[in-house]
Amino acid sequence: MSSFALYLFGMLVLIGGLAYGAHLAGLAPQWIAVGVIVLLGLGIVKAVARTRRPDPPAH
Repeated sequence: MSSFALYLFGMLVLIGGLAYGAHLAGLAPQWIAVGVIVLLGLGIVKAVARTRRPDPPAH
């Protein structure tokens, strides 16, 4: 499993847990959806930044 997939899987588990907790706390479904979308976007950006290989030096 690649580092990107492992990072994204962990982020999905975290988002799922937070969404479930928000549901149990009684938040409105549309706000839970907004939170999930924002966290998923942040997770993708962070996963790409952490697993991206540096560009080769220009000669």
